[in-house]
This record gives sequence, structure tokens and C-alpha cells, in this order.
Amino acid sequence: MAGHIQDRWYKTETDPNGKTIRVKTERYGSGMRYRARYIGPDGTEKSQSFPDGKKRLAENWLTKLKADMDGGRFIDPKAGRTTFRQYAEKWLAAQTTDMTTRESVSVQIRRHAIPYLGTRPLGSFKPEHIRDWLSELERAVPASSYRRVIFASVSAVFTAAVEDDYLHRNPCKASTVKAPAPGGSRIVPWARQRTFAVRAALPPEYQAMVDLGGGCGLRQGEIFGLPVEEIGFDTGWLNVVNQVKVVDGKLIFARPKRDKERDVPLPDLVAHVLKKHIEAHPPVRVTLPWQRPDGALVTKRLLFTRPGGGAVRRTDFNTRLWKPALVTAGVIPEPKPGERHQAAREHGMHALRHFYASVLLDAGESIKALSTYLGHTDAGFTLRVYTHLLPSSEGRTRKAVDSMYAGTDSAPDGPETAQD
Repeated sequence: MAGHIQDRWYKTETDPNGKTIRVKTERYGSGMRYRARYIGPDGTEKSQSFPDGKKRLAENWLTKLKADMDGGRFIDPKAGRTTFRQYAEKWLAAQTTDMTTRESVSVQIRRHAIPYLGTRPLGSFKPEHIRDWLSELERAVPASSYRRVIFASVSAVFTAAVEDDYLHRNPCKASTVKAPAPGGSRIVPWARQRTFAVRAALPPEYQAMVDLGGGCGLRQGEIFGLPVEEIGFDTGWLNVVNQVKVVDGKLIFARPKRDKERDVPLPDLVAHVLKKHIEAHPPVRVTLPWQRPDGALVTKRLLFTRPGGGAVRRTDFNTRLWKPALVTAGVIPEPKPGERHQAAREHGMHALRHFYASVLLDAGESIKALSTYLGHTDAGFTLRVYTHLLPSSEGRTRKAVDSMYAGTDSAPDGPETAQD
């Protein structure tokens, strides 16, 4: 047996006759009677207390402890009492990924996991607790794809806790726990009519955003952070070198996603729209920290700003301008009085990039070129997302044959025409 059991209610003494006797201690009848004491793998003494009448339980506990230490499965009981909230906060503070990723994961953990799992000690987690949490999550987050992202972040916390010896197994990886299904539905690009209906529903000073998203494939933050100096009206190229992001609740200038700067073809009609926009709404100088809230201040002349100046904040724009435009264009229903607009992740500004991709692929542009223009790191990812939008072989055949007959005086009369 590892360690020994101390009886706090009795102590052993030697009487005047040299006989060993048991004598009641000052603690007799109060508090936990038995203390199981042992030396942990780190060489320090540890203990666990048990009430009167539970000596056999204390002995069994020590026996299991020895088996765990011999088998390399030892978990310090004190560590197992650490709550999910305590460990998750510590884990989040130690993350070394880029600030945007850290903030995204932080929101997932603090908003969707800690309120449900936060008070439970790590050592007490069982698969059933994760299944119950996933049921709650399904009611709170309709999008399965986002629930899957949240689940992955929570599982990462548990994996780290296992590696740090706070618990034996990750309950998220139990066979009875099913991760939310990936967003398996294919992307359905907006039609031209919908794209321009949303554009028309936006205030005039923001309508050109749709042209940059749908005509150049820029992300929302890249549109918000586009400086006029990066628009090559003479060269026909648009340089995407930065974006506006929110980190720790503060707006900053930062490099594009995954630090991937790129050049995007600037179509003539989009260039014309941007020139008219600049004439009607001159660029405004905006100063923000670079890369992090405490970074060096950088000033850029932005095409789009808030009324009165200042960079556009994503949440404000989406809530006050984008979703009302979706309602006007008939994309989502108008909310009832006192209610918020319905969730519409598939109809966010990212839908403009899907529209851009569909237009280019339909025109015969290659996946490799599209991947470059969208700023994807891997062309394989672009292919997986948009492969269903590629023109089919039979579609290309019809177009090829139709183009051969284009301009002829009459339609072919039958097989003999081909023979001629």
C-alpha cells in the first residue's frame, strides 16, 4: 500500500507500565477521522481525508493510488479538483497563436463552454457531461459548422489538461460523444440579382464595398482597411496588404489573413465605381495600432469609415447596415419588434467572395488563379470548397459546339451538315 492511514481521533502512547495504549486526541469526535497520507511522484507528501466509519474506503483509495502510480496513470487529487473554468483561463492565457485566433478561441470558450462546464472539477468529467453540453450548445448555436469549431476548442482544452495530468482521459474523445457534423452543405453563391439588390440597399457611402467583395474577392476586414494608395488605377491591380481587425475589443491594422499579401486584378468597371466613390466620399485618414493593440501607430487613408471618421467596426456594420440591407433585398425576414435579426452566417459579407469565385469559375478561370486572388494558402482548399461550381465536361462540350455554330446563317439541319 502506498502511504498509510492516520487516525486523527486516537493516538498511541506508552503507559507507566510500558504498555502501548490508544488514547483519544483533542480532535476526537470532530472533523474527518482518517487521513490517507502518501508520497507523490514529485516527492512531496500529499493526503486525502475520510470520515468516521470509512477506513476501508481510505485503504481502497490508497490501493488504487498505488496502482495508478505504478501504471503511470497518477492524477494528483488536488489537480483533479481544478475546475474547467480555472484551467481554461490558464490555458487561454498561455496560447501563442496569432492574436486574432486567440481572440476567436477565447470567445468560443468563454461564451459557449465556461457557462455550462466552468464549475465542474476536471477530475469529475465523464462523457455524459459533454453529451449534455452538446445538447445545450445545439439549442444556442444553430450552425453545425460553428458548433464543430467550438467543440474542437473545448476538446483542445481537455487534451492539454490530460497532458498536464489533471485528468486521465479527454471526455470529448469518448466513443459515445459525437462531434457536431461539419457544414456539409455546398456553398450556393448568390445570384447577380441578389448581389446588386443588397448593394442598392446599403447607404451610398458603403455600396462600393459590394463591388470590392463581389468584383475583387476581398474579405470584409480587407475592404474595411483598404487604403486608396493600394488601388492601382493605372496598373489594373489592387494590392491587398492589410485589413482592419478587432483584438481584445480594439480596432487595429494588421496583415491579411495568414499574413498573405496579394495582388488582385482590378476590373475596369470596378475601378470606375471606386473612382466615383472617391469623388463622392473622399478617403479619410485613420490612425490605428499595427498588428496588436499596443503596437506602433499607423495612419492610412481609408475608402470606408464610420460617420465622423474612424475605421468601420465589423459588429456595428453587420448589425446596423448589412442585415437591414439583407432584409430590404429579401434575403432574410424582417425581425419582429424588439427582436434581433435572425442569424445569417451564410449571408454575411463572405457571400460576396463566393459570388466572385462563381463568376470566375464560370468564365473558365483556373482554380490555381482563383486561389491566389482569394488569398488562400492551399489551392487544394479552394478546390474542395468550390469544386461543385466548376463547369462540367458536358457543359463545356455544349458551349464549345454552340460557339462553333455562333454566327452561322442557320441552325444545322442534321447529321449531313457535319458530313459537309
